[in-house]
Amino acid sequence: MGRPVKKSRFGSTAGKFEVTGAFATGTTQPDGTGAESASTANGNYIVSQRGSTQFKVNFLSADGSTRLEQVLTLTGKAPGSLTNGEFCIQIILDDSTVAYATKIFNNTVHYLTAGGATGNTKYALSSEGADEGADADNIGQIDTI
Repeated sequence: MGRPVKKSRFGSTAGKFEVTGAFATGTTQPDGTGAESASTANGNYIVSQRGSTQFKVNFLSADGSTRLEQVLTLTGKAPGSLTNGEFCIQIILDDSTVAYATKIFNNTVHYLTAGGATGNTKYALSSEGADEGADADNIGQIDTI
């Protein structure tokens, strides 16, 4: 698995990783109506790490009826492309390119861009909006709660 991410970077308080999108493992919404879809609500967060791409994630169901806590797989996809059991974390690279994490470590993140480019970079956790136009060379910005 490599070195796990520091536990202090997980949780629901300010300054922790924010999950961009999460798709529950079930096929129907918790209230029983319709098919499940990706949740992009603010305040979705990682509870703990289970493997290099497996994390326990706390998120609001897509229908907004229930907070769920499930083990999901980190994937380098946009929220609209997620399938059951996956979640994503968005990164803004130093050239303002949007990318999605494929693996997260203590100091670096592996990513995939919409254009299919892969790479890795150091990262900083920052609040939404603070990452726009950041001057940090070779440092990706990940949104926090």
